[in-house]
Amino acid sequence: MTVELLNPAGLPAPDVYRQVAVATGTRTVYVSGQVARTADGTPVGPGDLAAQTEQAYRNVAVALAGVGASLTDVAKMTVYVVDLAPEKMALFGEGAMRAAADLGLVTPAITMIGVTALGEPDLLVEVEATAVLS
Repeated sequence: MTVELLNPAGLPAPDVYRQVAVATGTRTVYVSGQVARTADGTPVGPGDLAAQTEQAYRNVAVALAGVGASLTDVAKMTVYVVDLAPEKMALFGEGAMRAAADLGLVTPAITMIGVTALGEPDLLVEVEATAVLS
């Protein structure tokens, strides 16, 4: 295992992500921000944050598979959410958990950043990842 995910004593222990990721390896993979698009560019989940989150996570998994990695190799994710507000967290979590259940993801260290817009007007979320391979 090249990535160990932890919630150290003295910090909150969330169920949906880990506070710390310890990565050991020699090959680092940086996945560009992934959005709610299929391989042919078709939009997924217009206006639906949960559906867009799920597709973005699935696209991260596809990108990683392309270099022989998987979601278990991810040490850090950064998530950009348009007009982030507390009421959007449940929708984000719903999409992330649907993807996690299907893909076997235990969400690593994660930073969520609210933005006013993304690269295209229909996009609500973008997910980038850093993985470490041995």
